[in-house]
Amino acid sequence: MSEITHEIDANFAGRLNILRAGVLGANDGIISIAGVVIGVASATTNIWIIFLSGLAAILAGAFSMAGGEYVSVSTQKDTEEAAVAREQLLLDKDIEAAKKSLYAAYLQNGECETSAQLLVNKAFLKKST
Repeated sequence: MSEITHEIDANFAGRLNILRAGVLGANDGIISIAGVVIGVASATTNIWIIFLSGLAAILAGAFSMAGGEYVSVSTQKDTEEAAVAREQLLLDKDIEAAKKSLYAAYLQNGECETSAQLLVNKAFLKKST
């Protein structure tokens, strides 16, 4: 029962993060577009100019957010690939150092020495298939 509750809580937390990002993004967009439209409306009474400035602000905001998200995801992907390559190099170069590093990480995360050693041994077992 506790495992199900933990899974539900993790899913709920993920959904809350998505909701938070959506609300903050929408709020940012609404305020930015309203600022452009109000600024243009204070300079002219031509409805088409006001409409076109609002449309331009919507498109610029959409492209800006899409570009920012693309750069963010690409950077995260590149960072993770570099971390994996670094770990693979460590494994290829010095497997004992890799084992010590993993052992230290388990200890730092609260595992006892025996448990950490068992987990390290399990992680470095060669698959027999």
